[in-house]
Amino acid sequence: MDLCPVLMKLDLQKELSEQLEIEEVFSFNIGSLKIGIDETTVVSWIIIAVLTVIAILLTRNLKVDGQISKRQMLLELCYEKMENFFKGIMGEKVEKYIPWLMSMAIFIGVSNIIGVFGFKPPTKSMQVTAMMAVTSIVLVEFAAFREKGIKGRLKAFAQPVAVITPINIMEIITKPLSLCMRLFGNVIGAFIIMELIKAIPVMKVGVPVIFGLYFDLFDGILQAYIFVFLTGLYLQEAVE
Repeated sequence: MDLCPVLMKLDLQKELSEQLEIEEVFSFNIGSLKIGIDETTVVSWIIIAVLTVIAILLTRNLKVDGQISKRQMLLELCYEKMENFFKGIMGEKVEKYIPWLMSMAIFIGVSNIIGVFGFKPPTKSMQVTAMMAVTSIVLVEFAAFREKGIKGRLKAFAQPVAVITPINIMEIITKPLSLCMRLFGNVIGAFIIMELIKAIPVMKVGVPVIFGLYFDLFDGILQAYIFVFLTGLYLQEAVE
């Protein structure tokens, strides 16, 4: 009896369990309440701190007029490209939310590709992707109530006909669930594919590196793009 498929299955299950397991880094007590800080939270803090330092360094000594540096020219070019992209999706009514969408895209992109540096990507944790999705939908509903008012927003649940009101209300739950599961599922799916590739003997030389770069870099950035793209569409729908 060939035990290789069984052993490969056990190894894959073990690796998947290790990747999904969120270990506690440290904890502290506030009275009788114990608060634990896990590794995804710590890695998220590291990403936020590094991005904050980079943002401070890149935005130092910017000029409004006169001769500007190449650094400022590149920053302005990148910002204008991203701004035009989101304007094309959402329109002028929700322009004020573009910086938030840019920040979310950068955070998710870095979170997805940080595995290249030996860290466990925070997006492999369901709680991280769930909270990002909930944050996005809270922003969408805030924009809807701000644009239409309480009465107008409540009326929107009964459009186009009152009979589908329960379905429109369910969208408040299904939209963040969709965002969460799409991001989490793609990250885990990429990991499973990589483990299957590593399990094939003829692909152990060179091939895993190529696919690893694809899933860690290209696919990680693609998932960030999809997340903010859908959030932008939801914002546009909320205020139209």
